[in-house]
Amino acid sequence: MGTLMVRDDNGIPLPVLRLRPDGAHRLAVTTDSGTIGPFPDEIRVISLYADGPVYLRTGRADVSASQTDHFLPAGLYLDLALGPAGPGRHSHLAAISPSGHCTLYVSERE
Repeated sequence: MGTLMVRDDNGIPLPVLRLRPDGAHRLAVTTDSGTIGPFPDEIRVISLYADGPVYLRTGRADVSASQTDHFLPAGLYLDLALGPAGPGRHSHLAAISPSGHCTLYVSERE
């Protein structure tokens, strides 16, 4: 049976994670790339919801999103893995909106 759960770097489904207290964020997204982060090292999964269409990219502090990145349509809820703590971990999320202003809601999961 397939799963829609987030998977770790080894392809193993991660169990459902609770919302981290004080881990809720809101990013006003425009036609210019905006960034949120850094997320704490112990946070390996974030949940995303946008009230408008956005393009997303994860990375380090200098990450920037463009309209060729991963697309998240308005109204879709997405769990996204950041990876384990270490040098390859993505600690920031960048977003850009093709339609102007919208809000991206980000929840840290633990």
